[in-house]
Amino acid sequence: MLTLFHSPKSRSTSILSLLIELDALDEVEIRHVTIPRQDGSGGRDPANPHPEGKVPYLVNGHDHIRERGAIMLYLTDLFPEGRMGPLPGDPKRGEYLSWLFWYQGVVEPVAVLEFTGLKHPALDATFRDYATMLARLDEVLTRQPWLLGDSFSAADLLVAGPFIYFGDVMKSTPAVAEWAGRVQSRPSMARTAELDG
Repeated sequence: MLTLFHSPKSRSTSILSLLIELDALDEVEIRHVTIPRQDGSGGRDPANPHPEGKVPYLVNGHDHIRERGAIMLYLTDLFPEGRMGPLPGDPKRGEYLSWLFWYQGVVEPVAVLEFTGLKHPALDATFRDYATMLARLDEVLTRQPWLLGDSFSAADLLVAGPFIYFGDVMKSTPAVAEWAGRVQSRPSMARTAELDG
C-alpha cells in the first residue's frame, strides 16, 4: 500500500488535496509525523523515513518519492482516472511537466528570496526575480482559467500553494489572485482543511 508521511499545515497538505482530487485517499495510508517548524516548535520525527526529516514523503513498496512536484507527477500517473495530469503522449504533457518543475526551480526559491529580502544579481539571473515570476503567471492566467488552459490540474494545486497559504504576503496581480481563489474554492480544499484540522 502507498504510504504518505504527512504533517498537517505543511507543504504536504497539497498532496492530501491532490489525493482527494484523485479520489485516491482510500488507496493511501496517511502517517502523521512531526517536523521542525519555523516558529521553533515540532522536531524531526524518527518515524519519518525522509532522509532530511521533511514532508511530504511517499513510499510505494521499495519506491520512495520526495519533493512535491515529483510526488504529484507520480500520483497523477498512478491514478490516471483522476484526470489531474496529462499522461505521456498527451500534447499537454510537456506543459504540465514544465509547470511542476518551474514551481520547484523558480516559484519557491524566488518567493523565499523575496520574503527574506535577499538580493543579488546572480540570484536573479539564476532563478528570476519575483516580478518576472509573477509576470509569467499573470501572462498565462489573464488568458485562461488554469495553467493548462481549461483543465484544472495538479500543477494548479502546486503553483497556487504559496498564494493561498501566505495570502497577502505574496504580492499578486488580479488574475493570479482570482486563480488562487478558484483553486482555494475547490471542494478538495475544504475537505483537506477538515482532515488537517
